[in-house]
Amino acid sequence: MRGFLASSIGVATAAVLALPLALPTPALAETAPATPAGSTQSLPLAPLGPSATRAPGVPGMSASAGRPETQGLTAREVKTFSLVGVVWDDAATELHGRVQVRTRSVRTATWSDWQDVETHNGEHAADPDAAERGSRPIRGATAPLWVGESDGVEIRVQAEPGAPTTRAPSRLPSGMRIELVDPGAETPATGSDGKNTGPEGDGKGEVVPAMSMSMAESSAANVPHASLGANEITALDKADSTADAVFASDGELTAAAAPYIGPRPRIVTRRGWGADEGLREPGFVYTSTVKAAFVHHSASGNNYACKDAPAVLRSLYRYHVVSNGWRDFGYNFAVDKCGTVYEGRAGGVSKAVLGAHTMGFNTNSMGVAVLGTFTSTAPPAVVVDSVARLTAWKLGLFGRDPRAKTTLTSGGGNRYPKGRNVSMNVISGHRDGFATQCPGAKLYSKLGTTRTASAKLQGRP
Repeated sequence: MRGFLASSIGVATAAVLALPLALPTPALAETAPATPAGSTQSLPLAPLGPSATRAPGVPGMSASAGRPETQGLTAREVKTFSLVGVVWDDAATELHGRVQVRTRSVRTATWSDWQDVETHNGEHAADPDAAERGSRPIRGATAPLWVGESDGVEIRVQAEPGAPTTRAPSRLPSGMRIELVDPGAETPATGSDGKNTGPEGDGKGEVVPAMSMSMAESSAANVPHASLGANEITALDKADSTADAVFASDGELTAAAAPYIGPRPRIVTRRGWGADEGLREPGFVYTSTVKAAFVHHSASGNNYACKDAPAVLRSLYRYHVVSNGWRDFGYNFAVDKCGTVYEGRAGGVSKAVLGAHTMGFNTNSMGVAVLGTFTSTAPPAVVVDSVARLTAWKLGLFGRDPRAKTTLTSGGGNRYPKGRNVSMNVISGHRDGFATQCPGAKLYSKLGTTRTASAKLQGRP
């Protein structure tokens, strides 16, 4: 089933009109809307061959003539960036080979060691026939890698060598470019904290800075869970979460019909982490329900401080939209390694927003990305707890038991053909729907614990 598009004006207007009379009306400041900074440098890769000027010590990279095709860039100074990735022209073409980068730190002026970039990233994408793929050119891409504030880069991309008697060397995709993403400085947190009360109970409402139409549209999608311009959606206990869900459903839920809703976790909104709403396409795309939650890792590395998580998110968002060509951030939610939960794709945290996270199974599901790489590194316990809390609440809104199975229809992928009905866990890993290593073996091994904890938080026997 394809998602349906909600227009910018319609959603924003409807959400604002849905404000209860008891809520104070936010007062808009007379300043101009803040425009988040950030930029992307896109540099074409060039063929590389044996050369005395090449930096030594690139493990697994051959410099001999006649070896597999190699492209890259020699060491050079560039404008400041914090995240890197490689893109190419055709999203249907896979990169069979190895990508390695090294970067120069702005803080220390020293070069890093060579780091591998995850090459298989196409499974984090919209379904093959989704409208999202027709709205703008979609590019093939590696996973992004967070490197911290840097001003120098060197990259090598080498195709897989051929087998001696069975296969010729692979060819690299055409149009390869390295994307150097600067998240920009975080915008000041001048909006509401999400509480529906005016300052000191004066009844006059909170002052919200002037917002562009796209910023208002995104923020309004979370009304009445938070006020317009809120930087976060506050946590609620189980009883209040159920009441909040009933109120927000406009009569579609009753407390008696939906007793298994977990306590709502604190969620940092897009405004809270500094999303540039002008990057994404206007409007939102929804599906009919949420039947499953797919857990991912961002594969962007663990070398970030929790205070830098908003910058990591702004970089991933820019990489998804500007570099990959997606309509918005791919995942519905993100969780950093300290357990903070963030709103991902715009459209409302309690709604069935169509994402681009699990190719073939984006319809009627949600995607949660844990920021980091968990192939050989275990996720912190606070991360597992946060994923359980988030899923207990969001799946509870749609009456889903986190320990149960559900049936999803494949939209097409490398594991299940289009149209096949597939039985899956309500809380699944990305690899359950697509042949991939995501969410990493160490995070995947925690999903059983997550299911049990999530069901317990819902109050299920």
